[in-house]
Amino acid sequence: MAQNFISFTRQLGTGTTALCDTAAAGFADAVIGIRIANILTNAITVNVWVVPTGTANLRYIAKGLSIPPASSVELVQGGAKFVINPGDVLNGNASEGTAADVITSVVDKISTIPS
Repeated sequence: MAQNFISFTRQLGTGTTALCDTAAAGFADAVIGIRIANILTNAITVNVWVVPTGTANLRYIAKGLSIPPASSVELVQGGAKFVINPGDVLNGNASEGTAADVITSVVDKISTIPS
């Protein structure tokens, strides 16, 4: 099966923002990068979490992560990755409005999910 590399660009503020839209029915996707850049002149904090399919439970990837002014962080790096299942939602927010730019990189449709 072919692998499709996709990136999603978003801007984080105080509300919840979906970071990628890849959980298509029947396929598992791997998140291979999340870079968050603070675009403000003061420090901010960010949260990134997954809501697994069929639950209301948050599973944090980063919680209250401080990012200095004009700096960035890479949450998934160095060959690390994690799977996002069909229906899972990857979200984020920041301590201030329009505070951070985010690029989420994924490999889409790595394999079909066994029945």
